[in-house]
Amino acid sequence: MELIRGIHNLRTRHRGCVATIGNFDGVHLGHQAVLGQLAEQAEEYGLPTQLITFDPQPQEFFRPDQAPARLTRLREKLLALRRFSVDRVLCTPFDQRLANMEAEQFIEQILVEGLGVRYLVVGDDFRFGKGRRGDFEMLRLAGERHGFPVVSMHTFNIDAERVSSTRIREALGVGDLVTAEKLLGRPYRMSGRVAHGDKLGRTIGFPTANIHLHRKATPVDGVFAVEVFGVEGEPVHGVANVGTRPTVNGTRSLLEIHLFDFSSEIYGHYINVDFLQRIRPEQRFESFDALKQQIDRDVDSARTFFASRD
Repeated sequence: MELIRGIHNLRTRHRGCVATIGNFDGVHLGHQAVLGQLAEQAEEYGLPTQLITFDPQPQEFFRPDQAPARLTRLREKLLALRRFSVDRVLCTPFDQRLANMEAEQFIEQILVEGLGVRYLVVGDDFRFGKGRRGDFEMLRLAGERHGFPVVSMHTFNIDAERVSSTRIREALGVGDLVTAEKLLGRPYRMSGRVAHGDKLGRTIGFPTANIHLHRKATPVDGVFAVEVFGVEGEPVHGVANVGTRPTVNGTRSLLEIHLFDFSSEIYGHYINVDFLQRIRPEQRFESFDALKQQIDRDVDSARTFFASRD
């Protein structure tokens, strides 16, 4: 899969594709259905599949303090997309320049001249261009002029309700990991590189692997039973906390994982953490001793969960 960073990096060889546009946050089953639809057309046309996405996402540009928590950061999204026959990803920053681009210019500069789109799949509620003037009908008419069909994404329902990133966020927000997994087609996952922390966990007998989340908001918080991939003996079971660590007056979100029966050095490793069951919300404790007692109970809860799956 080729990643094209920005419109300015489009080359002549990138012209001619079947394409789709969207945030694809989470790469859930609805997204996967679209990618399957695109792959079928790619085979019919004999052309590569092209996904067009934005980073930051439009809502993060227009409402940085109110944008919904991302299910996936860009690297996590790209890793997920590799599994679904995506040949190329054009990731362009959503900035003031793009926000000011007229809808007609978006069509001409990116879809027609830049990519030479031959088939386009978008949501029927997709809006684009300055003032969000562009819509599905404008794309359809442009497609007629330039010789490419524009079709709407198939609605993908589970339990008689549309699969969406919003629905997954809602499930994660109440700790319903079973529903989130059903909609994603896999357990909810966070990934990142293990960084050095303040090593306070070691002092109470629970060393942790720490991942800085680099997000303004996270779709999950609290304590979870997790499986970790990217380490020796994977998957390794553990218990994880996502939050700001109020007991030690933390201020930024951190993912801390205590791996069971594991002692290898993994600083610098890029690991994947699958969230399987929520144990409790994050809370502040009056002392490290009280925190240690609660972590003991959390570990017991997680071990019991994993034993019940065997």
